[in-house]
Amino acid sequence: MAQDMLRRFVGSAILTVPIILYSPLGTSLFGRELAPPFGLSPGLLGFVLTSIVVWWGGWPFVSSAARSLRRRELTMMTLIATGILVSYLYSVAVTFGLPGEPFYDAAAMLTAFSLLGHWLEMRSRFATGRAVEALLELAPPTARQVRDGQEEEVPLAAVTVGDMLAVRPGDTIPVDGVAIEGTSYVDESMLTGEPVPVAKGPGDEVVGGTRNQQGAFRFRATKVGADTALARIVAMVREAQSSKAPAQRLADLAGKYLVVVALAAGGVTFTAWLLFGHEGVSFALSAAVAAIVIACPDALALATPTAITVGVGRAARAGVLFRNAAVLEAAAHVDAVVFDKTGTLTEGRPSVTDVIPAAGVAEAEILRLAAAADAHSEHPIARAVIEAARKRALAVDPPSHFEAVPGHGVQATVGGRTVLVGNRRLLERNGVTPGLEREAERLRADAKTALYVAADGRTLGLIAVADRIRPTAKGAVSALHDLGIRVLLLTGDSRATAEAVARTLGIDDVRAEVLPGDKAAEVKRLEERGRRVAMVGDGVNDAPALAAATVGIAIGAGTDVAIETAGVILMKDDPADVPAALVLARRVRGKIKQNLFWAAIYNLIAIP
Repeated sequence: MAQDMLRRFVGSAILTVPIILYSPLGTSLFGRELAPPFGLSPGLLGFVLTSIVVWWGGWPFVSSAARSLRRRELTMMTLIATGILVSYLYSVAVTFGLPGEPFYDAAAMLTAFSLLGHWLEMRSRFATGRAVEALLELAPPTARQVRDGQEEEVPLAAVTVGDMLAVRPGDTIPVDGVAIEGTSYVDESMLTGEPVPVAKGPGDEVVGGTRNQQGAFRFRATKVGADTALARIVAMVREAQSSKAPAQRLADLAGKYLVVVALAAGGVTFTAWLLFGHEGVSFALSAAVAAIVIACPDALALATPTAITVGVGRAARAGVLFRNAAVLEAAAHVDAVVFDKTGTLTEGRPSVTDVIPAAGVAEAEILRLAAAADAHSEHPIARAVIEAARKRALAVDPPSHFEAVPGHGVQATVGGRTVLVGNRRLLERNGVTPGLEREAERLRADAKTALYVAADGRTLGLIAVADRIRPTAKGAVSALHDLGIRVLLLTGDSRATAEAVARTLGIDDVRAEVLPGDKAAEVKRLEERGRRVAMVGDGVNDAPALAAATVGIAIGAGTDVAIETAGVILMKDDPADVPAALVLARRVRGKIKQNLFWAAIYNLIAIP
């Protein structure tokens, strides 16, 4: 379709050049009248060339307007066709006997410029969508299906939900699924934008189109075809680019009335010149045609969709997906952003933040002993301690004895030493004086869990564990403040933890200890006060609040709930993308206003 529009534009533009050269406009431009070739009169040459431009080049507008009229509708295409046909038909009448001056140049230029505008819109729609649709092409044409322990290469279309598939080093994962055996690292940069490969093992989700690195693994297919994450992302972008924003619907509505306004302007002009101008019917008719052509703001049809198309495409390339144009426009009006805490502003998993040694004890020794004692524990905090030791490349010996003490911590024997890792009560019940009270209190004030580490009856130090705040969270909150947006924290965590996070990030207000089912009510309460709220969450337990907000923003896409509930999907786990999405929405809104202004202002100036 875009190529067809381009051909029509090029052909019409070439024919428009001689139409202008041999028209009264060309005479005024060059200071003399040029003689048409082949002995034709200027009027007859203009008739032949303009007929081709109007009936071939302008056929998309004329045919669309005719279909609208058969449905008894007035659309923007009706507006464009009105301007073209009125100037053309009047010029034909002048050529074959009606006194007056032809407007072939106006009909040809109006057709050529309209074709150019629609081609530019189609090209931008195609170009911005092409980058996203290229994701679909990343899926391989075949997959390695595992049957009876043997691998068999089958067409991608033959893969069904529940099939076991094998992935070798360097392979592109064919469909979405869950790893069941083997480990590897997968490059998910084409999906999330993150350059660092992600570790995958049994139980981890894998996404079709991402590229496996060094290891080999097998996984069970859970989503195939149009149900895969990539296919649904592309479908969402297509829907957003083809949808109409409220401003576009307003422009379409205006188009219905502007056809009547244009015709009315012509009628008023004709009547005024006929009654008061004393120039005769011919001049009054030519003035009326000029008024109709000028009164048709044909660029109005392109003002909004072009901005929406380009904006949605740019956002998609940056990892921000708008569900439709209405969401994009609503995002531009947001004046309050509500963040969930866990997994949104924080990483969503505990990690070691501080190691505080007692006098004469090395940090590495505290962490090594604690990790060894926790080696057999499945508790998330124990896992965080072990991970911290691994990152520091500490040699961790397995314990010869291990005992989990519910509600207190663990007691283990490491290298012949009795090691305690847990809370204050664990040490006291084993006759160890905790100490380090001031340091422990400071950690608790910062919403961190203080773990005491003791060995052989002596306290060695403290390990602080917390759900670490994302590095970009503070900058994101600051950027929202710069936009004049109020920032709130909504979480089910304790008030002390919530206030510590809010204090660190500079958040304006806190709602703590809120149950998932009550989050939507909190969002609605804000909107009842006149706020236009964007709710930012992980799209799972925040689903009701995402749906209740003016704009729901799911951060770290991939879950079904996120894609189905939120209006905006952020492909990366990065809070900084929230202000970036709102800035882009505001820029698109500004561009729409600018386009609408320039689409109509020259008409208003020229009519008088």
